[in-house]
Order: sequence, then C-alpha cells, then structure tokens
Amino acid sequence: MNEIKCPKCGEAFTVDESGYIAIAGQVRDAEFQKEIEKREILLTKDKENEIKLAKIEAERLLEKDSIEHEQELEKIKSLLSSTLKEKLSEIEIAQANAETKLANSLSQSSQEIERLKGELSKVETEKMLAVNEEVSKGKTAIADKEQEITKLTLEANNIQSANELKIKLLEESYKDKLDEKDVQISYHKDFKARQSTKMLGETLELHCEIEFNRLRSAGFQKAYFDKDNDSKTGSKGDYIFKESSDNGVEFISIMFEMKNESDTTATKKKNEDFLKELDKDRNEKGCEYAVLVSMLESDNELYNNGIVDMSHRYPKMYVVRPQFFIPIITLLRNAALNSVYYKEQLAEVRNQNIDISDFENNMTEFKDKFGKNFELASRKFQTAIKEIDETIKHLEKTKDALLSSENNLRLANDKAQDLTIKKLTKNNQTMAKIFAELETNNS
Repeated sequence: MNEIKCPKCGEAFTVDESGYIAIAGQVRDAEFQKEIEKREILLTKDKENEIKLAKIEAERLLEKDSIEHEQELEKIKSLLSSTLKEKLSEIEIAQANAETKLANSLSQSSQEIERLKGELSKVETEKMLAVNEEVSKGKTAIADKEQEITKLTLEANNIQSANELKIKLLEESYKDKLDEKDVQISYHKDFKARQSTKMLGETLELHCEIEFNRLRSAGFQKAYFDKDNDSKTGSKGDYIFKESSDNGVEFISIMFEMKNESDTTATKKKNEDFLKELDKDRNEKGCEYAVLVSMLESDNELYNNGIVDMSHRYPKMYVVRPQFFIPIITLLRNAALNSVYYKEQLAEVRNQNIDISDFENNMTEFKDKFGKNFELASRKFQTAIKEIDETIKHLEKTKDALLSSENNLRLANDKAQDLTIKKLTKNNQTMAKIFAELETNNS
C-alpha cells in the first residue's frame, strides 16, 4: 500500500500498488505531453522567425533593386532628355543657317535682277533647287532624330520591362528558397529522428549517394561520383568526386569517408581517429581535398555547428555532418571554378612543353643525321678536290708539252722561211753548175 497526500486539502489516503502505478503513469504522461507541446511551440516560433527574417531580407533586397532600377531609369531618362535637347538644338542651328543662306542668296539675287534680267529664270531655278535641297536635308535630319528618339524610347521601355521581369523572377526565387527551406527543415527533423537507428555503416553511404544523385541532373551533370573500389595500395576511401572543364581539364577532386556508430556502441570512436587514414587515401588516389562525413561525437558542438576545417592537422581536410554533404561539395566546387582558366592555361603550357621537348628531340635527331651526312659529303668533297688537283697538274704538264711543241714548230718554220737556192747549192758543185747554165740560157 502507498500513501498519497492531496496537495489541496492536505488529507492523506492510501492506494494499492496498481492504483499508484496508474496515477504515476497519468502524471508522467501529462508532463511528457506538456513537454512535447512546449517543444512544438518553440519549433513553430523558430520557423516563423526564420520565415519573417527571410521575408524581411527579401523585401529589403527587392526594395534595394527597385531603387537601383528607378535610379537607372532616371539616368536613362535624363540622358535621353539631354540627347534630345542637343539634337533639337543642332536641328534649329542647321535650319537657321539654311535660312541665313537663303536670305543671303535672295538678297544677292535682288541686287542682280536689273543687271541680269536675261538670266533671271536660270537664277530662280538654281535658287529653288538649293532651297529644296536644304529643306530635304533638314527633313532627313529631323527624320533621323525622330528615329533615334524612338529607338532610345524603345530601349528605355525594354530596360524597364527587363527590370520588372527581374524583380518578378527574384520574388519567385525567394519564394522557392523559402519553400525549399521548409522542406529542408522537415527533412532534417525526420533525419534527426532516424539517424541513431538507421544510418549505420553503409546506410550513411547510401544516404549520401542518394542525396548526390538527387541533384546530379541539376547541378553536377558532368561530375564523377562513385565508390572507391581501388584497393591496390592496401586501403581505400568510400567515394571519390571529380569534375572536369569542357576542355577536359580536371579542376576539383574530393575523397569522401563516411563514419557512423550506434548509440549503444560500447567503444566510442572519435573523428580524429580516421583523419590520418583518410589523408593517406587522398594522397594515394591523387585527390585534392578530403572530407569525413561523420555521425561520431554527436554531442560535440564543434562538429554540430557546421563545416569544420581540419587543415591545421592535415592539408585540405574537412569534417561535416550528413546535412552538410552537398553544401561542402558546392562550396569547394565553386571555389575551384575560379581556377579553371589558370589550370587550363597550365595544362596548355605543359602540352607546349611536351611539344617543345618533342621538337628538341626531333631537332637533335635531325642534327645528328645531318652531321653524319655532312661528314660523308665533306669526305667525298675532299676526295673530289684532290682528284681535281691531280687533273690540273696533268693538264699543266700537257700545257707545257704543247707550249714546247709550239716553240719547236716556230723554229722549224723560221728555218723553212730562211731556206734559199743558194744555201741548198752552196757546197754542191753539180747543182751549182746546172743552176748557172740555166741562168745563162735565160739571159
């Protein structure tokens, strides 16, 4: 039997064991229900405050954009007004000049009427043509200015329409963000309720894979995200994320490791216990970043408040909760997009260096082959020079022989020219007697 005292009248009475348990259960259920209602009220108030802040921020941005658009519109109107005034002033000046020219022409024509009556018709015709031409030019200029005014007005209307469309799109965007935030709040509440019993082992990996594939078609169409199945080095991570530019240059790569444990696990692990192995996997697989998606140390506020940078322990290392899995990819990817141009330039330079190396190798090979051919040609050239020198020596000997033969022929010719009858018969008595008789007979 248990004794219970009434809090109002102070009278004590006893109840049996079953009655006591029933009363205690009613009290506990009432307190539990009050606590649930209290938490629901707090969550509702937090959600309303967030929605109010988001609406205030959206209204502030809309008001700011509207003011900026009105200022731009006023600037355009002012510029349009000043431009129109300048163009109208130019037209008036041109018309005044034309009128002045016309007045001068009429004055000169009046003075010459008496002297040039015979040419009056011609002069009047020329004046009319000049006037018509000036008027035509003035009308053309006015039409051009009107077209320009119409064009500027149309541009101003287009700008105003674009601004209105931009404001409308901005309103729709903020509305979509608010709706998405409500979905995220609902999702994370459900996720928090299930995380201690369902996200164990590969279930956390499956959750992250589903989250990524849900957004792949929208924001990661050209990205690679798959399990790390390469265990040649003795260990491997869970997932690898990579993305390349349109030119095929990889600008970001992330090694992911997912860790979780049951609330009833006796030996609790810490996040830092897995960082060394994750850094090793990142280096062996050539990834730029490493991210540990962890449900460990659930009571640690350091990891519960958002993305934790562990670069002071290991380079480019981060620890996140599952709800920050997509945001960390987006954050690192957007940061890496700024370096795509420089990485493409670096890849181009590397390719150029490879081309230069190939060119240098080809040049060296060409020089070697050319040197061998040059050496062979040089030897043959020297041989030919020697042969030519020998031939020249033979020709010089032949020349000397010919010159000597010419001298002997000259001497023989001189001797032949000096030959006479007297010299032939000088010591020949018989021939001398015969020649003497012939001379006597001739005489």
